[in-house]
Amino acid sequence: MPTTPPLLLALAAILVGAASPGPKDSDTVAWWRTTAALSSDAMEGRDTGSPALERAARLVAARLAAAGLKPVGDGGSWFQHIPLDEIALTRADLRAGGKPIAFLDDFTIDANAGLPRILSLPIAYRGYCAAGALGDVRGRLVICHGTHRAGLPTAADRVAAVRAAGAAGIATIWDPGFTVEPPRWPLAYERNVSIRGQGPAPDTFISMRLRAEALGLLVPGRDARALIRAGSAGRSLPSFDSPAKLAGRLTIATRHYSAPNVMGILPGTDPAKADHAIVLTAHLDGYGYGKPVRGDSIYNGTLDDAAYVALLIRLAERRHGAGFARPLIFAIVAGEEKGLLGSRWLVAHPPRPLSRIAADINLDQLRPIFPLRLLTVHAKDESTLGDDASAVAASMGIAVQNDPEPERNLLQRSDHWTFIKAGIPSLNFVFGYTPGSASERIYRQWYRSGYHRPQDDLKQPIDWQAAADFNRFFYALVARIADSPSAPAWKPGSKLRPAAR
Repeated sequence: MPTTPPLLLALAAILVGAASPGPKDSDTVAWWRTTAALSSDAMEGRDTGSPALERAARLVAARLAAAGLKPVGDGGSWFQHIPLDEIALTRADLRAGGKPIAFLDDFTIDANAGLPRILSLPIAYRGYCAAGALGDVRGRLVICHGTHRAGLPTAADRVAAVRAAGAAGIATIWDPGFTVEPPRWPLAYERNVSIRGQGPAPDTFISMRLRAEALGLLVPGRDARALIRAGSAGRSLPSFDSPAKLAGRLTIATRHYSAPNVMGILPGTDPAKADHAIVLTAHLDGYGYGKPVRGDSIYNGTLDDAAYVALLIRLAERRHGAGFARPLIFAIVAGEEKGLLGSRWLVAHPPRPLSRIAADINLDQLRPIFPLRLLTVHAKDESTLGDDASAVAASMGIAVQNDPEPERNLLQRSDHWTFIKAGIPSLNFVFGYTPGSASERIYRQWYRSGYHRPQDDLKQPIDWQAAADFNRFFYALVARIADSPSAPAWKPGSKLRPAAR
């Protein structure tokens, strides 16, 4: 006998917690149950390279198989195995001016096999670190304010200038004035993961990120708070050498392992559209175990991105093996949080030639934590996919917009970007808000306290109507694109369209 809806609703309410009443409809209940299966503490955050990610991949594969999909991974299996190399900075016992500075709480250093294990560096503060204005910084650690303001040096500009000046490294102050995506401390850990053989060359140059509140340790005798305020406001900054040194020891560890993409296909029904497959992507990996925040060390990744792996599973289950006109390739990828590694491997080793893949629809960066009245659509104006998304949203009373915060570079921060670079039209979505609204306040707070935090878990408040609305939008969008008489295509004036496609 099927489980009764009241029992399912009660289960969902328990999983979410008393602060957030459970979903009202059976489809959203089923979606959330799968989300819970993927992001409970038992899944340990699904870190790339962990046994927990392997368990999650097997769960996803079993669910897709039960829904009637066919495997298209390595050798006809459900999995693509991505060979990976990892370099981790496991300890950094450092002192600035003789006082301890806390690894992951106050600073981190990009992990690289060439890093010196013993440090003893004089320190120079050089404001925004414009080329030609550094002076003699040879052998020093150069502190730079990490501004995002137009007209001031970019991150690439700063690093290039400091390297060219012969410095030992750069310490970039993570700017608290960048309020659209404020700094988040502590960091979970410091690792560099790369596809086998594609990692960074050994480099002795130190790339440090510095918590603004820790600046005073590196520049004793200076008004560090005033420097931070001026830098965040884009005002003039001084240049000076610090009396302090940064000294201590670094510990590096390396690992080699593989991680799975889960790959399945729902075959199409129209032979004339067989060469226009639509890829659906979401990333299975999370952060796993990391630096505890408020006593919790499991970075569950419920909304980032277990919930949207669950939505792909839910779409497959709703179809019961019945295809659309075009084939759908379900690609649940690994390694997104480590640099879009799973989608990069997929595009380099596609289950069918890229010329036979017409589009990608990516699910990430979605936060159903306030009403869905406005949807940001990445690459909205670049291809006919944007027209499809706009039409479906309009039918539901949802407005759409281009990215209102391009300085955050969200376009390039999830797996849709890999497909765009390969010449394949792609979309990604973010819940939008009206500036100054309650929705914006909720959104900003989530980025301060939930994004890449243990608090992105099953206990966080969810707007169940917004979640159901997006899920319905996604189902309708996939159906529209997969059954459309015309294949998705770049628009003639697209800035992202490759010249050869």
